[in-house]
This record gives sequence, C-alpha cells and structure tokens, in this order.
Amino acid sequence: MKSSLIKKCGAVLCSLAIVISAVFVSGLNAFAAETDPVPQSDWEMTVPQIYITTENGNGTTLEKEDGYQNASVQILGTDGSVLSDACTFKVRGNTTALSWITKKAFTFKFAKKKDVLGMGKGKKWALIANAFDPTLLRNYTAFELADELGLAYTSKRQFVELWVDGSFRGCYMLFEPVQAGSDRVDIDIESNGGKKDFLIEYEASRVEEDVTYFTVDGLRFIASEPEEPDDEQLAYIKGAMQDVITTIRNGSREEIESKVDIPSFAKFYVLNEYMKTYDFNMSSVFFYYKDGKLYAGPPWDYDMSLGNETASFSSVAAESADPTGVFAANKNIYKYLCKHAWFNEQARRVYHQHFDFITSIAADGGLLDTAREQYGDIIARNYSTAGWYVGRWWINYQLKPQTSYNGNFNVLKSWAQERSGWMQDYYGLPSAPFVLGDADGNGRININDVTTIQRLLAEQPLDDSEAVALRGDANADGRLTVEDATIIQRRIADYPTRYLIGETTVA
Repeated sequence: MKSSLIKKCGAVLCSLAIVISAVFVSGLNAFAAETDPVPQSDWEMTVPQIYITTENGNGTTLEKEDGYQNASVQILGTDGSVLSDACTFKVRGNTTALSWITKKAFTFKFAKKKDVLGMGKGKKWALIANAFDPTLLRNYTAFELADELGLAYTSKRQFVELWVDGSFRGCYMLFEPVQAGSDRVDIDIESNGGKKDFLIEYEASRVEEDVTYFTVDGLRFIASEPEEPDDEQLAYIKGAMQDVITTIRNGSREEIESKVDIPSFAKFYVLNEYMKTYDFNMSSVFFYYKDGKLYAGPPWDYDMSLGNETASFSSVAAESADPTGVFAANKNIYKYLCKHAWFNEQARRVYHQHFDFITSIAADGGLLDTAREQYGDIIARNYSTAGWYVGRWWINYQLKPQTSYNGNFNVLKSWAQERSGWMQDYYGLPSAPFVLGDADGNGRININDVTTIQRLLAEQPLDDSEAVALRGDANADGRLTVEDATIIQRRIADYPTRYLIGETTVA
C-alpha cells in the first residue's frame, strides 16, 4: 500500500514538473516572439552580429551574482542567415566579472541545442570580451596556433559585434565553451564500459560556491564534467588522477605512455610555452580523461599572454612578461612530466614540425599583421563607437596599455617576435625535412622501408643508422621498434592508421 502511494505521488510530482517546465519554456518563447526584430547596423557587416534583448532590460548592468536572466537572441550571419530564439543570459568569468570591469563577458544558453553560425550544436555559448587585451588579438592568436598544432576539441570561435538591450558593446569573440558534448569535448561521462571519462580544470586557489574541488599530489583541480559529481564519481576521478600523476612521477616511459596521451601533452606544452599565459599555473587549464588516458587541453583563456603582464606585480608575472626563458615546464602537471628528457624531446619535435607557422605569427605580413588588417574595422569600432578607451588599465597585473591601438599592437608584435627568436635558439633550427616512414630515404614508402628497419633492429650494418631511426620512427615516439615496421606494413596494405605516415616532417 505504502509503495503504491509513493509511486502515485512520484507520478504526480513528475507531471507537475513537466507542466512547470512547459510553462517556463512557453513563456520564454512568447517573450522571444514578442520581441521586435532588431535592425542591422548602419555599417557594412563584415563579421556576424549578435543582438541580446533581456526581459527586464537590465543586460548592460548585470553582475555575475544576478545569474541567468530571461532573454532573446538574434544572430545575423554574414551569409544572410538569421537565428532568433529565446535564451537565458548571464555574466560569465571570474576576474573579468569583477564589478569595475564594465566590458563584461557573457554566456547565453538555449533550451535545446542549436547550431550557431555553423559551429556545431550546443545549448551554451560564450561571448568573450577580451577586455584585458587592448589589441583584441591574443586569444585569436592562441587558438589559431592550437588549430595549427592539431589540439583536439579546440573551441570553434568567430569574431562578432554585440548589442545588449540596444546598446552597442563592441568587438567580442563567440566561443564554444569547454564542456562535454558530441560537438564539444567528446567524452562519455556516464559509463564508457567501466572506464568513466571526465573533464577537469586546474585551479590553484580560487573558491566559488557550487564548484567541486579536489587535490592530488599538491595539485588542485575543479571537477568540470560531470559538473556536480556525486561521492562515487568524485572518488573515481580522484583515484584516476592519483594513478596518472603517480605514474608520471615514478613510472617508466612505457608506463607513462599507457596512461598519458603524450602527443596532446607535447602540443599543449608548445602552445603554452610560446604564449606564456599568466594563468598557466593558476586556472583555465583543462585536461580530459578518455578511454583510460589523460589528455591535455582543450585550450582556454589567453588574454593575459604574449607579454600582457606587469612584471613588477609578482614573480609569476615577471616570468610571464619576459619573452625569454622556459615557462611552462615548472607548472601544474608539467612540473612532473618535464623532468623526463624524452618528453622534452617530444615537445622539441612538435616545435620543429610547426616551426614555419610559429615564426610567421609575428613576422611582417604574418598572422598578427593579417588579423589586424582583416578585423581592423570591428576593432576600430570597439574603441570609437562602443567607447572602450584603448588605454584603459583594467587591473593591476595587466600590462599598462599604450594610449593608441598602434602602440599596443607594436608591443604585442615585438614581444612575439622576441619570443619566437628565443624559442628558435632554445630548440635549435629545424633540420632538413623528411617523409615519415621512408626509412631508406628514397622518397617512397614500400616494403624496402620495412626491411631497412628490420635490418637495423637486427643490428646489421647500415650506412646511416641514425637517419634510418629518425625516418623510420613511424609512430613518432622517439624509438625504433618492430611496431614501426608493422605500421608501415599497414600503410602499404591500405589499412587505416592514425599515424602520419607519408607526411613531411623534420627532426
């Protein structure tokens, strides 16, 4: 009898929840439908435009503690597309959400997943203000480099212009936030055959409500996905991380590679070594655990990088502001991983493979110059029409800006040039390119390459065993083994392989 009553009560409560949810969504949709279509600006649209209209008209005065507000959003694409829907809208971030930071970053969230500007489907979207970066190009540079390096799940993003409740707020970047999802960080946080996946963020000291923190070997993290883990899930995450970090500290190379995805860690290292982001030992540093291995990334938050720090603020700021010297090797998980010479060699290889792109970032006519030219109009409007003073000094550890955009851009470009030069000296000039898997060096990949590897493994004399070992290292793990011969055989037989056999690379 009691069980039957409980079931009936549960059914009633469930029905009531469905009704309340339907009324809420209906109310949002009605609000969105009643909102008049917003006019386009009176200038040529060169990037998408986003118009947010809050239910209470208080969007420009919101603070983080106000939480989500009912709103509608209209997104106009440069291809003429229009997306209009109800959403909720709030201030996002931590330092960027401080009361005196008037150019706020925002999050808007749909009731159901939407494909926004061809960037994939998601409920939640981030509008990043880049308030601390007077050039507005540091995040852009970091994410372009992350794409070049091939870091998985690097957020899709676009420059946009933003209006909130009719007020032009200037130049923003629309980002996919870092979160689990088939179009985001593709991990299975439910089960995955007993090996549960998860997403974590390194967070050295900040404390917020409704956030789950945990510490392993002196490293403090946020459990990001699952967002609110229960005791069992948290114990699993802590146990897995303890196992990984203990292995990194004490294990052999083979043991470490069985639990850590070294390619992603090497790429993430090169990104953060070049960028020298101030937050790399503090926050906004993500790692994800997938299929029993820990991966580095995705990247996030690079406005305080590329020399954008006041060196006198702290020792970390001084280190970050200096365009010379090793930076990322003594921070977060890397302070353990970079003690292994073989890992540093992997990072060097990644740098050499992407040497041309990295050196072109600050070169005349390179990435920075091209971006400034391409987005010059929206950057100009950010300071002229929206009124965000280019010389505004928002916070004490930010490098005090120049009073002109040209001055700030030159500071960025000069720092990036010096950083690139230092890394080139540190890692050495790349050697001559070669085709990965071409062990005998004849420019083709065939069975002779397998034979060449086998001869070297059998300690039979070869003219240039060092070159064979380099070219024949098909899985790029820094060693020549029978696995390399097998990988080449699979390539010859047209079997799929995840290794870059046949790609031109460097030592």
